[in-house]
Amino acid sequence: MFAVGHLALGYISGKGAARFLNVSVNVPLVFLASILPDIDFLVPGLMHRGPMHSIVLYAVVFIPIIVLYRRIGIIYFLCVAQHLVLGDFLTAGYGEGIQLLWPLSLNGYSAGISWVSAASVYLEWIFFIICITWMFKSGDLRKLLVSSSANLVLAVPMLSIVLPVFFNIPLHAPLLLLIPHIILLFLFSLSILADLRAFSKHLARPSSKR
Repeated sequence: MFAVGHLALGYISGKGAARFLNVSVNVPLVFLASILPDIDFLVPGLMHRGPMHSIVLYAVVFIPIIVLYRRIGIIYFLCVAQHLVLGDFLTAGYGEGIQLLWPLSLNGYSAGISWVSAASVYLEWIFFIICITWMFKSGDLRKLLVSSSANLVLAVPMLSIVLPVFFNIPLHAPLLLLIPHIILLFLFSLSILADLRAFSKHLARPSSKR
């Protein structure tokens, strides 16, 4: 699955879990958690879909987070888990699957659906449409354009969009998914710019008083 699918499905999973558990979540952090396993292709020498795609690893990492933050921690764990179990496990097409059970097993696991198949591309479009619609109706779309320090973490999801779409890293995104990727990239850019603009205004205040 490509970035747009991971991000959209992560938002849907996070918001759905938040509604069920009756808590609120930070949307930029939801997007960050949704794409977190793919930081492995930003680290030289680290195999994509290797240890960073292990559900065992994240289960251990999130134990103290869940103990401290309880329901909130569970939601962010689900955002990461969907990337592995619903996204990359379902789609083969890169190497020999994902190391879902590392370090207990070094085997690659996959349901065998091609990541460039028509079914996979259509599913990512469906997830994207549901995500954008939900964001609009819930007011999250408007909130993303308001200054918040959490907006800066959207730089990581932006990289996950830019590298496959424009630089073919770690692999080339299908042309049919170009539009949703660009829409999310534009939205995240506006969000970060709103934060940087507010920060620059804050820096300018002391000088204006002198």
